[in-house]
Amino acid sequence: MIAVAQIRGGSLAPSLVGVVCFRDVPGGVDVSVEVRGLPKYKPASEGKPPIGPHGFHIHESGNCTMGESKNPFAAAGGHWNPTNQPHGNHAGDFPVLFSNNGYARMVFFTNKFKVSDVIGKTVIIHESPDDYRSQPAGDSGKRLGCGVIKAHNACPDPMPRMYCY
Repeated sequence: MIAVAQIRGGSLAPSLVGVVCFRDVPGGVDVSVEVRGLPKYKPASEGKPPIGPHGFHIHESGNCTMGESKNPFAAAGGHWNPTNQPHGNHAGDFPVLFSNNGYARMVFFTNKFKVSDVIGKTVIIHESPDDYRSQPAGDSGKRLGCGVIKAHNACPDPMPRMYCY
């Protein structure tokens, strides 16, 4: 089975676009992500958190309604955590995305769910890195982009990479 989330940026990162593909494989799921339009990295300073690397998670609701411009995508709900694990071990906890001049691409494997389990949920890209400790959600900051996970026939072709050169 295959599912895809088309990521669109919100008010805090309007040029953010991307795709996340979920593919059942023996023993789990391969997850691939490709995005462009991520904001430039800024280290933490003056009590403000860093911008990037970017937290990346599955959230509970299948709703990417923009909502308030200062707090976009709140309708996506909290992190998806079907087995009530402490943060850092949620089924919806993913590795952070590292921006390379606004572009990120990554593939990883997880055995914490099957593709059918995540259809109808959302994928969120956050402003700050996930610390994998803070409860319940890793203190990864504001939500930059959102995409609803939908069943699909195939993973889309990769985006043109000329953006990152």
